[in-house]
Amino acid sequence: MSEQTPRKKPWGSLFWGGLVPIIAFTVIEDQYGTWWGLIAGLVFAFGEMAFEFQRTRKISRLTLISSCLLIGLGLVSLWTDDGIWFKLQPALFEGFFALALWASLFFKQNLIEWMAAAQGQPLPEPARPFMRGLTFRMGLFFAVQAGLATWAAFAWSTQAWALLKGVGILIFLALYMGLEFLLLRHRFRNLEKN
Repeated sequence: MSEQTPRKKPWGSLFWGGLVPIIAFTVIEDQYGTWWGLIAGLVFAFGEMAFEFQRTRKISRLTLISSCLLIGLGLVSLWTDDGIWFKLQPALFEGFFALALWASLFFKQNLIEWMAAAQGQPLPEPARPFMRGLTFRMGLFFAVQAGLATWAAFAWSTQAWALLKGVGILIFLALYMGLEFLLLRHRFRNLEKN
């Protein structure tokens, strides 16, 4: 049972990974300045990895990638004394994920199918064409999110940027998944008619 716990982490890591360091950065930066905000963000990024390792005896790849990117950009921000590098982490991560989704379309098993199989839920053959379309559309979603996050990092206040990263992506994701659900329902209805 304990071996399956880490397998259920990828989606949670994708959407929650890096959220606590972002909140810590925003709160501390507002009160004590960018430098202390960055230190807080870095401490919490290490803390997220340690917490996940303590709970599951493993750090998922998505958590590792997100946290290492956050730590790397946080260190660059400290070195340049500019918080913009830290703020670009969500945009870079989402952009990377969009590219990974699109690139996976050229392989036998795309990224969404691979993640489902990694969680012990392989997809049936009839679902594969829909999953290919979903993979492309989800890549488009993350590419748009990356563009919005980049704009927010450069043009928005730290609080507005953190709101987008924390709550905004979850709201947009819920809306997007709702549209995908309606599309899937429509497709099944058409299959039943034929």
